[in-house]
Amino acid sequence: MRTSGSTTLACLTLGALLIAGEASAHRAPKAVERVRMDVVERDSGAPLQAHAHRGETWIVGMPGLPYAVRLTNTTGARVLVVLSVDGVNAISGETASPAQTGYVLAPWQTTEITGWRKSHDDIARFEFAALGESYAARTGRPDDVGTIGIAVFEERRAVPPPIAAARAPVPAPPSPPTGSRRRAAAESSAADMASEARAARQQVGTAHGIREWAPVSSTAFERATRQPAQVTSLRYDSPDALIARGILPGYRPWSAHRPDAFPGRFVPDP
Repeated sequence: MRTSGSTTLACLTLGALLIAGEASAHRAPKAVERVRMDVVERDSGAPLQAHAHRGETWIVGMPGLPYAVRLTNTTGARVLVVLSVDGVNAISGETASPAQTGYVLAPWQTTEITGWRKSHDDIARFEFAALGESYAARTGRPDDVGTIGIAVFEERRAVPPPIAAARAPVPAPPSPPTGSRRRAAAESSAADMASEARAARQQVGTAHGIREWAPVSSTAFERATRQPAQVTSLRYDSPDALIARGILPGYRPWSAHRPDAFPGRFVPDP
C-alpha cells in the first residue's frame, strides 16, 4: 500500500534541492546501494521487469504507458537524489549533471517521481512515447533518449565520521589479456556492438504528458562531497528494439515440424 507524504524545495550553493515524500516500511541498507531505483507502472505500481544485457539493465517501454520512478532510501540518513530521464534533469529541464537539483529522501523513505516538475504544485506525467514525441527530442536533445538514472549524494555531517577498521589487502585484479587475445577480444566486442547498433535504433522516449497535481515544499541540504556516492542507470526501448538487440527472445514457431495428416502413401510391410 502506498501512502502520501510531503515534498520540499530549497536553493543551496551546489544547486536547488527537492524532497519528495511517500513513507514506506524500513529496509536494511545494502553495502553500496544507498538508493534503490525501480521503474513502475502508474496504474498497478508493479515494477517493470529488468533484463541484464552486457553489463546494462534494460526494461521494456511500451508507448502510451505512464510510469513512475520509485526511489527507496536504504539508509538511516537523508540523501539527495538527482534524477535524469533521457539525459534531462527531471526537475529543472536542464541537460542533466550530478551537480544540479535533486530530490531529498528522509531516512528509509520511499517516493515515486511521476513526471517532469513544472512548479511547486504540479508535474507533467512521465509516459513512454515514440522517440520524436519525447521531451528530450522535442527540445533538441535526442542523443541520450532511452536512459533513466540517479546520482546519489550523502549529507554533510557536523561530526567527523568514525575511524574505519582496517581491511584485509585486496587481491590484485587479474592481468588483462595481452597480444592477439586482447586484440581479438576488442575486435569481437566492437563487431558485436556495431551489429547491435545496426540492428536496433532507439525507438522510444519519455513524453511531456498531462499535468498532474504533485506539491513540493522547501528544505535545506548540504552535500558531503562534490562527487556522487552512487550512480545508477538503466535503459529502455520498445519490445521490437530489445528483440533486435538480443535482450529479449525473438518470436519463434512452436516447432519447425509441420504435422501432415497423410505422411505416407501406402501401407508398408511390417
